[in-house]
Amino acid sequence: MRKLRIGGALAGIAIAALALTACNSGTPGAEEPSDGASTPAEDTTWFEVATDVTLEGSPTFDAITERGKVKVGVKEDQPGLGYLDPVTNERSGFDIDIARWIAATLGYDEADIEFQAIPSANREQAIVNGDIDYYVGTYSITDKRKEQISFAGPYFITGQGLLVAADNDTIDGKDSLTADMTVCSATGSTSIQRIKDETPSKTQEYTTYSECVEALKNGQVDAVTTDEAILIGYAAQEPDALKVVGDVFSEERYGVGLAKGDTALQEYINTMFTDGGDIWQAIFDKNLGASGVEGQQPEVDPVD
Repeated sequence: MRKLRIGGALAGIAIAALALTACNSGTPGAEEPSDGASTPAEDTTWFEVATDVTLEGSPTFDAITERGKVKVGVKEDQPGLGYLDPVTNERSGFDIDIARWIAATLGYDEADIEFQAIPSANREQAIVNGDIDYYVGTYSITDKRKEQISFAGPYFITGQGLLVAADNDTIDGKDSLTADMTVCSATGSTSIQRIKDETPSKTQEYTTYSECVEALKNGQVDAVTTDEAILIGYAAQEPDALKVVGDVFSEERYGVGLAKGDTALQEYINTMFTDGGDIWQAIFDKNLGASGVEGQQPEVDPVD
């Protein structure tokens, strides 16, 4: 699926709030409460919480049940996808709502979710250690990662792109990167490895993409690279300072990271995605629809 680039037209993404509506047909729908009460997600998203959920054969679900809470790994520096507002302390974004949707189908509402911000390089270990029950945060499905963990999905497809200063007329895509340029990305990401493998450029790595963006604005690096969906969010925040250039040069398939071999939970989430197309579209429209980026739910992969 090819994504459309919109550039600065994404300015309203952080405040776009579309109430999610869907019928309840086994998979909990997304709907506004009928009593007018404030919702856990600040009146922008309401997921009907399932009751009497059973999931045999899932050690992760057993741990959640015993604990009474869901521990979810996320990003919090990616506008429109996974973002924590430093002023209001509210979480928002496509990935955050996907994580909430999963929790709701398992029988847990917003108050029962413990979000943990985990850097890219530490995701697999957090899942292996059992520090989190699942991870939703622009997590590309790769064969190397599948050696340690399992994935549900994919639930979203995008591609690697480049973010540069708004006044940069030299870089217009991957093929324009040269040996005297420095490209920044997050440690442990597939994006930084692709730059090392496929371009002559020098690389700079930080724990988060937001650190790379600050380095770009300060003139310390020439470009930031990661999935275009992430970069569009940064460009939308500061369209006078930043822009996304060139065509995407990979296919990144986002999945939900799970404990290795938990096929019961993997199949459960895959079924949720397959049966919940209307809900997926409502989540997309609410968080990314204002950008003009074309949203199409992908088919999930067969369980390994």
